[in-house]
Amino acid sequence: MTIDTYEILIKGVEAPIKTSLNKIRGSEELSIYEFEVHSDEEVYPSPITLQWKIPAINIKGVWKPTTDFNKRIQADWELDNMESRISIDAPVIALFGHDDSNVLTFACSNAINKLEMNARLREEDNHFYCHLTFFTEQHYSLKDFKVQLRLDHRKLHFSKTLGDVSRWWESFEGLQPTHVPDIAKKPLYSTWYQFHQNLDTKVLLKECEIAHDLGYRVIIIDDGWQTNDSNRGYDYTGDWRPDRIPDMASYVKEIHRTGMKVALWYSVPFCGKKSNAYKKFKGKFLTEDHRWAPVFDPRYPEVREYLVNLYTNALRNWNLDGFKLDFIDEFKLYPDTPLSRKGGRDYASINKAVDRLLTDVIKALQKINPEVIIEFRQKYTGPAMRKYGNMFRAFDCPGDATMNRVRIADIKMLCGNTAVHSDMVTWHRGEPLEIAALQMANTMFGVPQLSIMLQEASPQYLEMIAFYTGYWNQHSAILLEGDFVPLKPLTNYAVQSIVKDDLMIIGVHDEYIVSLDTVTDKIHFLNAQLAHEMVLKCSNDFGDFSATVYDCKGNIVAENTISLSKGIKCIQVPPCGIVQMIRA
Repeated sequence: MTIDTYEILIKGVEAPIKTSLNKIRGSEELSIYEFEVHSDEEVYPSPITLQWKIPAINIKGVWKPTTDFNKRIQADWELDNMESRISIDAPVIALFGHDDSNVLTFACSNAINKLEMNARLREEDNHFYCHLTFFTEQHYSLKDFKVQLRLDHRKLHFSKTLGDVSRWWESFEGLQPTHVPDIAKKPLYSTWYQFHQNLDTKVLLKECEIAHDLGYRVIIIDDGWQTNDSNRGYDYTGDWRPDRIPDMASYVKEIHRTGMKVALWYSVPFCGKKSNAYKKFKGKFLTEDHRWAPVFDPRYPEVREYLVNLYTNALRNWNLDGFKLDFIDEFKLYPDTPLSRKGGRDYASINKAVDRLLTDVIKALQKINPEVIIEFRQKYTGPAMRKYGNMFRAFDCPGDATMNRVRIADIKMLCGNTAVHSDMVTWHRGEPLEIAALQMANTMFGVPQLSIMLQEASPQYLEMIAFYTGYWNQHSAILLEGDFVPLKPLTNYAVQSIVKDDLMIIGVHDEYIVSLDTVTDKIHFLNAQLAHEMVLKCSNDFGDFSATVYDCKGNIVAENTISLSKGIKCIQVPPCGIVQMIRA
């Protein structure tokens, strides 16, 4: 069927199914279509694909929500398709040009059910073939199915078209984001990389005191609080009794006295074979053949009730402030998963049951504490997850400053006002100061998370942490709410900028020339690299600015006037230092 300049093919339709694809609004630059599938009787549809092609003109790369460093062009004979469902990725792909401009951003409103999609180059005709495939995991029958498809060709920076997709998702009744409390926007200390399961309550309490002094306001007590077993694994998950911290309420109260809020980690789907819950829910698992632990089946109402009660009781009885709800993506179809809505299951769809479970969780928790925080991490940071979580964290990348930066940016472009957190910053205790500072500098466009043994850190490292954390706290409003533009995706966002009101903050993460086409009255340059200078290219004469140059510990190393005249300008700044400029 031909719609405007597209020939959108509908493939895989089998009787008695009928389909329709209609443009409901927009122009050739930005259009929205409604795709409907209907059958007069209940059927299990085979996969149905929407496919179209566009010329491969000025396309430098392909952006997907969790491809990390791999944003290159793929040929149509390469790799598997991208999968999106409630707890994996997000149904959107953007093709961007050599100037970072959008060529095509296409997205689907189907944020709950499984969807396969891709955009790959066919060498025979030098076109990108784009597609969305529905019903690849159809283990329940249906009569009607309706989704929207959004096609955006506007010549904007690709980050802007992604932000518009995020706002479009928010317009759907079932995808409204949950409340984001202020505490979700505060720097956070995590136990994981330093303690793992070997939690020492006295040591940890001292860490809270130091962290608070450095500007941190929340602690996540990760795996280990619920068991005395220190072996990596999940054999004892499911009961969630505080074996290692028996009087959890008193301990939370002690942490609160340090000024820190407290969240606990839970591996939501796992029910270890050494738990009492495993015996109780025998036969009510999606699989028992998981490498870590049996996986709860959320299609059983008693399973959902049990999990909801775990969290509400913990919140109420221990006076917690939030939760890190982990491994949501393990709620999925396994080879041995029982199908259909029978045997006590009130849902056939696993994804819809997960939606019901998490909806019940957030409603029950917010009824007790409206300001409760819920952290999810990649890859479950899509539009549906914003309904239940108010903190999204970059997926684990310990010691990898570049990956942390990339993952923060990729989440940030799609998540609206949901708080975006870095993965926990950590480094070897022998790491040189400026290189350790790289870990902090690369988190500045997300909320910093830290997992360093602060009691063992030397004074200069604490000064560095305090400087960056203090800078972030001082400028959190712009860093969270400003107009964010990550440049050069194929160089891992080597330059990033954010603007709000009269302040512009530019992060320079590699030795690139920073082009300045417009300026504000205040400009901050984060020299998030080991170079001793930054090179600017001004498109106009922007005038004189009073500049204060800081090193990575916050010491002032220079105060001078910098003229941002047309042409090339070199600014001297220490590695991982910051230049703060204000119009003279």
